[in-house]
Amino acid sequence: MAKFFTSEAVTEGHPDKICDQISDAILDDVLAHDRNGRVACETVCTTGMVFVFGEITTTHYVDVQKIVRDTVTKIGYTRGKFGFDADNLAVLTAIDPQSPDIALGVDDINHEQGAGDQGMMFGYATDETEELMPTAYLLAQKLAYRLSQVRKDKTIPYLRPDGKTQVTVEYDDNFNLKRVDTVLISSQHDPSVDMKTLAADLKREVVLKVIPKNLLDENTKYLFNPTGRFVIGGPAADSGLTGRKIIVDTYGGSASHGGGAFSGKDPSKVDRSASYMARYIAKNLVASKICKRVEVELSYAIGLAEPTSVCVNTFNTSKYSEDEIVDVIRKVFPLTPKGIIEHLDLKRPIYKKTSCYGHFGRNDVDFTWEKVDKVSEIKKLLGD
Repeated sequence: MAKFFTSEAVTEGHPDKICDQISDAILDDVLAHDRNGRVACETVCTTGMVFVFGEITTTHYVDVQKIVRDTVTKIGYTRGKFGFDADNLAVLTAIDPQSPDIALGVDDINHEQGAGDQGMMFGYATDETEELMPTAYLLAQKLAYRLSQVRKDKTIPYLRPDGKTQVTVEYDDNFNLKRVDTVLISSQHDPSVDMKTLAADLKREVVLKVIPKNLLDENTKYLFNPTGRFVIGGPAADSGLTGRKIIVDTYGGSASHGGGAFSGKDPSKVDRSASYMARYIAKNLVASKICKRVEVELSYAIGLAEPTSVCVNTFNTSKYSEDEIVDVIRKVFPLTPKGIIEHLDLKRPIYKKTSCYGHFGRNDVDFTWEKVDKVSEIKKLLGD
């Protein structure tokens, strides 16, 4: 019996992603000048306005106005006719220092640095793609990236910044990938273009440039701007908020999510850093071939360094027990907040580029959590 699974992605011009990029651009600015700065920064955007708020503690002066306008300009909202214009925005701020009660448990002074909050974080990996990521999610993100690329390089000159993609794939009973069943792309566009032209251009320049031909067949369905019109987009059409695309940021629904967003949070927040470590662990486990799929859960208590639990689910794809694998995880990987930050080198201004097109499954040297450098150590401990 066929099984179908769907994941979505959004472009950098989507209202929520605008906010993620602004929040992470502010974080990068702080870390570039103050490695120990603390940031928990949220952004809201709507027609003609950006509101930045949250908690920032740093020795560096953060020019929020400039960061907001530069970020919006780079995304491509530079004309009033787009309904959102970098040069004509009202930029409002409401920023306070980090709560001293939280800082008590996080500051690394007379004790081991504790977690910045309680919660659970998940990492996932699967051997179905070279990137060890789920296929539907990976393809949706690549389509979204390509959609922005052809807009910016004028390959399809009438496109505008807002856009969404969605891919449905078919598996067999043994969870082996068979084909792509449905491709959906919705892209903001100039009002002068007709839908027949848009559909043909998107299929030729986006879909067929991204999705391998062997996954497409005569029954694959293509949906382009299904409503028939997408002229009004971005914050003029829908308000945006940091952290509202957490499934888009991770595994497209293929794995669990603890609920905590990433963007705008410095690495002392385990919502972000422990999720990166969980992905690092999961990827190394699958790369070592001790399992075909795995989900790793880490949980923390605020102010405490050691995780309150480590759990794995190999979906019956491993000859090793999950207790054996957990034991290996605890021996191989640093799991305290300080250990994670140091091992993955997270106190760097690398976060704005994580805020679009996924935090995982990307080949970038700054994405240290994507390394597979623990394979031999894992195999040695398991006698494999």
